[in-house]
Amino acid sequence: MNKPLINLSELTYQPRHFGKTFEAQIAPVAPLIGASKLGYNITIIPAGKRAYPYHAHLVNEEMFFILEGEGTLRHSDQTWPIKQGDIICCPVGQEHAHEILNTGTVDLKFLAVSTMQEPEVGIYPDSKKFGVFAGKAPGHTHKDYDLRIIASLAAGVDYYEGEE
Repeated sequence: MNKPLINLSELTYQPRHFGKTFEAQIAPVAPLIGASKLGYNITIIPAGKRAYPYHAHLVNEEMFFILEGEGTLRHSDQTWPIKQGDIICCPVGQEHAHEILNTGTVDLKFLAVSTMQEPEVGIYPDSKKFGVFAGKAPGHTHKDYDLRIIASLAAGVDYYEGEE
């Protein structure tokens, strides 16, 4: 069994960067201490950046606990200022789309916790797309899943299309 605890100073951060807007350092925690039903990581977002696009989960619920810094939470098409000590709930459902933006001048650091059910289905309202992710526990980089489909919401076909 893994040691059931870890200190923040022992974590290894993995960089994620895409374009001019998205940048973060993410340190997985759950697998290091033996968690299986909840996933958690520490995420650090530099000033002026965001870690992920505005999105909603149709399977897994998320919670964020702000450890350091300040920013803006966009949640359900509303915005709120966030700061150290805030706890954020992101329930399942398209109406609970969310995104965290670091609007401060120093790094925004938070603990992210989620349920770990798969497959996960994500909805991206701003870009009008969806994603289905399976074959790995939730929380991996999107490209690491065994099955990953990301498509336009308009790309669907009729349920019986192609059937005889």
